[in-house]
Amino acid sequence: MAYENIIYDIEGNLAFITFNRPKAMNALNGALITELSDALDAIARNDALKVLILTGAGDKAFVAGADINELATFNPLQAKLFSEKGQAAIFKLQALPIPVIAAVNGFALGGGSEIALASDFIYASESAKFGLPEITLGIIPGFGGTQRLPRLIGQNAAKELIFTGKMISAEEAQRMGLVNRVCTPDALMDQVRKTAETIAARGSVSLRAAKQAVNRGMNVDIVTGCQIEADAFSVCVASPDAKEGTTAFLEKRKAVFKGSYTE
Repeated sequence: MAYENIIYDIEGNLAFITFNRPKAMNALNGALITELSDALDAIARNDALKVLILTGAGDKAFVAGADINELATFNPLQAKLFSEKGQAAIFKLQALPIPVIAAVNGFALGGGSEIALASDFIYASESAKFGLPEITLGIIPGFGGTQRLPRLIGQNAAKELIFTGKMISAEEAQRMGLVNRVCTPDALMDQVRKTAETIAARGSVSLRAAKQAVNRGMNVDIVTGCQIEADAFSVCVASPDAKEGTTAFLEKRKAVFKGSYTE
């Protein structure tokens, strides 16, 4: 489909989705969520891709939340359907088999923070701001924020942010464990790309297995989680990339991983 609210690009084995409603601070409306979901389906079907990078058009916002003009027209049923639609797209993002890096270049509020939370990790510009300000509108987060934020930074810290609706800086978000790295605005995408290229040089099977093991293990007890890890480990050992990796180590050379997920 042709996209009007996002830009979807592929560069080699890297995929890029740019939220592209700069006049609306890249706010999420129904059309953008539909396009995001479609692009994620395309990425999941493409076994050549190794990493997805998310960012926002312009330098002011990653995603500044839901489109209030649209939200203000909803009745309760429409609001429920909108919440479920957004949650479904973000679950799809979180379940994507390849690593996802959020390059937060400005405001990541409401749905913007919720998208970033569903990414595997976040790099942020020094000018980035995070928050779940829905409480200031008389509502609550609807795209998973009340569930993912406590799991990442702890219940008490998450409750403070959700109950007050306050924004925090990139530096404070890093201190809380929400953000991995803070960069100057000019260096953000270079740093994200550098990390993405490092990840993309790893084996396809092991990348996907590592992500699945971490994600699935977070929702079970440690004994079950370790069994998930053992199962994933055994799958990796059977892959062509495992043979290349161990052979390269023994031959004292750099491994060149060429195996695909479907081999």
